[in-house]
Amino acid sequence: MIASPTAAQDLSRTGSRDVVLEVRNLRVSFETSDGVIHAVDHVDLTLQRGEILAIVGESGCGKTVTALSLLGLARGPRTRIAGEILYGGRNLVTLSDRELRYVRGAEIAMIFQDPLSSLNPLQRVGQQIVEILQLHRSIGTRSAWSRAEQLLREVGIPDPARRARAFPHEMSGGMRQRVMIAMALACDPKILIADEPTTALDVTIQAQVLGLISRLRDRHGTGVVLITHDLGIVADLADKVAVMYAGRIVEFAARDALFAMPQHPYTWGLLGSVPRIDGPRRRYFRSIEGHPPSPLDLPPGCRFAPRCAYAFEHCSQDPQLASRLEPAHLDACWLSAAKKQQEAEAFSGGINSV
Repeated sequence: MIASPTAAQDLSRTGSRDVVLEVRNLRVSFETSDGVIHAVDHVDLTLQRGEILAIVGESGCGKTVTALSLLGLARGPRTRIAGEILYGGRNLVTLSDRELRYVRGAEIAMIFQDPLSSLNPLQRVGQQIVEILQLHRSIGTRSAWSRAEQLLREVGIPDPARRARAFPHEMSGGMRQRVMIAMALACDPKILIADEPTTALDVTIQAQVLGLISRLRDRHGTGVVLITHDLGIVADLADKVAVMYAGRIVEFAARDALFAMPQHPYTWGLLGSVPRIDGPRRRYFRSIEGHPPSPLDLPPGCRFAPRCAYAFEHCSQDPQLASRLEPAHLDACWLSAAKKQQEAEAFSGGINSV
């Protein structure tokens, strides 16, 4: 997929609310002893105020690298980052580490996948929140501790005054994730990036954490980038969905449009592997044959073609991410509109055609 000149423009027109973050032609690669890994390749995204944008795909498709790049956390001596990440009239790709330090936490915050490895094991959790507040706000220690306890209370941690003085290992996985959310929200950021925020949590705690993120979005108008492989979470929370495969966006649409009329064979495979309760009981589920390509040896043309049951000769060329169904629904597939419509209608009716 080579992003078309109008792809970013189409994405920025997909809603009426103000755009708070715009990603244009983002490319991230890593130099290794075995060759160059193209982790993110020509990605366009937009996030609007008060919107939850989900990025989904298999492990290794580039979701987390994309999220880390938004905050400059993927930088390194062997990393090459190109393109634009536009926030507040600035291109975050060109900012220095010192300049980014004032954006991280204060304006754009991130909830990491594993809170136990993200929290400092030698510091009490309250002190870690206090440090964030004092770094970005003119606030005294006593007031910062009071605010830390208030934040812990807001995310549902009981007895926050006592818990604020606990070490991370003294808390459950759900509580540690709530601490991460409290830290992320300490300075009322405009954008929250959540990377697999419910991994390793039981379903009850998952529901509580996701409900908390949703309420905070509604209360503060925070834009949320949600990185996940769980399509149930996407169906429940997301406003829009970007489907990634091998470092590229292969489909982008509003949540309801994506679930009702998916347009890319990879999306059909992802959705077809999940049980549905809104149609006939399936005798079996779709599966995607084969494995994702190695980022060191990517196939020419459409990267999904080697695994695609619908591939034909035209798939040897790169399909562009473009609008083929509706202006706000983009996909990168050479199949005809009629064929996509036929397959999507069969899919939405609960029929397995593969």
